Amino acid sequence: MSTSSRLLFASPLLLGLPAFAQSADLLQPATTLDEMVVTASPADRTLFQQVQPVTVLGGEDLQLNLQPTLGETLSREPGVSSTYFGPGASRPIIRGLGDDRVRVLQNGTSVLDVSNVSPDHAVATDPLTVRAIEVVRGPATLLYGPNTIGGVVNMIDDRIPDERFNGKWPSGHFASAFGSADDSESLSGALTFGKGPLVFHLDGFSRETDDLEIPGFARSTRLRATEPLAPGEVEPYGTLPNSATESKGAGLGASYVWDQGYFGLSYSGIDSLYGTVAEPDVTIDLRQRRWDFRGAFRQPTSWIKEIDYKIGHSDYAHTEFEGAERGTEFLIEGYNGRIELLHEKLGIFEGAFGIETQHSDFSALGEEAFLPSVENDVNSVFLFEEVPLNENTRLQFGARYDRQTNETDPNPAFGPGLDRDFNAFSTSAGLVYNPLPDYAVALSLAYTQRPPTYVELFANGPHVATGTYEIGDPNLDTEDSFSIDLSVRKKAGRVTGSAGVFYYRFDKFISLAPTGSDFTDPDNGETIPIYAYDAVGADFYGGEIEATVHLLEPALAEEAADAKSAAPAAKASQRLDLILRADYTHAENRDTNEALPRIPPFRSSAALEYQIDRWAARLEGEYAAHQDRHDVNELPTDSYFLINAALSYSLPIGDVDTTFYVKGVNLTDEEARQSTSILKDIAPLAGRGVVAGVRAEF
Repeated sequence: MSTSSRLLFASPLLLGLPAFAQSADLLQPATTLDEMVVTASPADRTLFQQVQPVTVLGGEDLQLNLQPTLGETLSREPGVSSTYFGPGASRPIIRGLGDDRVRVLQNGTSVLDVSNVSPDHAVATDPLTVRAIEVVRGPATLLYGPNTIGGVVNMIDDRIPDERFNGKWPSGHFASAFGSADDSESLSGALTFGKGPLVFHLDGFSRETDDLEIPGFARSTRLRATEPLAPGEVEPYGTLPNSATESKGAGLGASYVWDQGYFGLSYSGIDSLYGTVAEPDVTIDLRQRRWDFRGAFRQPTSWIKEIDYKIGHSDYAHTEFEGAERGTEFLIEGYNGRIELLHEKLGIFEGAFGIETQHSDFSALGEEAFLPSVENDVNSVFLFEEVPLNENTRLQFGARYDRQTNETDPNPAFGPGLDRDFNAFSTSAGLVYNPLPDYAVALSLAYTQRPPTYVELFANGPHVATGTYEIGDPNLDTEDSFSIDLSVRKKAGRVTGSAGVFYYRFDKFISLAPTGSDFTDPDNGETIPIYAYDAVGADFYGGEIEATVHLLEPALAEEAADAKSAAPAAKASQRLDLILRADYTHAENRDTNEALPRIPPFRSSAALEYQIDRWAARLEGEYAAHQDRHDVNELPTDSYFLINAALSYSLPIGDVDTTFYVKGVNLTDEEARQSTSILKDIAPLAGRGVVAGVRAEF
């Protein structure tokens, strides 16, 4: 039985048969899908009610998975992997799609950095600063544009409060953690306070790590065999060279809140210095300063439910240093703003329409710059509507139009200025059907046109991070795709969770492919392969499963007796859950029937969580299969099995809830490499490590 067949066969088993579920539902239900989501829909909808599959990572789950980078923080979620360019830079990949096909947002507006330009560029937000992260898997083109065919990642903080502060004392948190694998030290804290309609917020963080400890050699067995080092050079062993990081940041915000709405302003900054791993002495010094303005008017007229508006402005720069010598500098300054108008029911229709605009000025300065300076503008309009077909079925549909312009500056290295304009139209429709109160079946269809990025259009030069000479194609057209997503969810009973399958068909998938030629550097004579952007046919398909088996249900004794449940009732203070996850993505070039590069393998995990009174414990096994479907210029990636564990103790003192925790990662010290990383053969994941920390909330 194939991997995909096993995944599909397991779906109904993990969610539980209805007869089994009905007997368990007589116990007090343990809901896991009732959390509200702000990213996937303009209407107030829970995870259970969404057309598309959504994951929300917050609270204890976020604390347990917290890593220095956004990609690694999310990499254990179903359908999500990571670019992993060492500990300092990592961007999310969703269903094998990354770069400009996954949009990273901060409170609903673009992060406005250059993390989508190259895998060695970090996302300009540290997970320490966020309250929650929402991940929408699959196209979110209606609300957030055509560069969301893979999905959307929205990092949510509280820098602009949207509710009045009613407490006598400030609320917030303080956290500190120490790790052994990289000698990490982190501190973070936040305060929210106010009086009357005025509410204020302050937060800050710092993080420092040394070079990462790894189980064995930095370079993989296959790479050492095919590309041995020159005589006299020593293979790095036990430590990943040039992987140390430093980052710090702070934010402040203020809001004016009244009964019919709010408006607020925030200012934040982040500074980060990290080794690129790909080269022994190259570091990146990153700096971003950001302004955000956000607000809402509630019920301004009888037919308008709410008007939401937000705009973010970013000034970003990073410099690449080779030793102490200043190298290429990447700069981007711009803004992203949107207005959404949510209307009351107009006949049977309830939904929203809006506009979005984005402007950015990008520059890459220095001898190793592989891109010209580009001015980019995107203006969009969108419509989203929902119609109840009957009491058990809802239809969602909408459309979006984007007008994008790219204009380069004349440059001796890149020639005369170029101007490319694109018109992109996207549409989608979806159904949510509830066959039983605790079950939902969701089906969505989407057609998307994605304009090429300025990297895909105008690249022309050696790209040090990837070790290739990249050539863009200014004549590329929009990337057209059709996608279908089917999922089933269960929110109560002994077994809860979701399972789904997806399929994407691209007619003009823009990919970077080898030309068969090499470029020789005239200064040092070094040779690197030449890669060019081209449009090909491509197919992606796969599935994801996440299920929780509630082995001990908190229940009243008389309820358990009446139900005559086969499962024992637990004391109200106990919880024992078995959490099962799996995902699989298959991606191939339809023109050649060959695998596309850097696709994640079949992955699965099983975790046992136990909680009694103030104690909580978790034991987890994490498996990634051997990836032998790879691009012709890649090496296979071995399978791995990691064992992780965590223990925590919560201590309430007055109005302060303090949690002490310790977690062990890769306890067997197994070598693990990510097939989605361009550095997989020179940068394995961390070896055995322990993290100890404390978090106080008040």
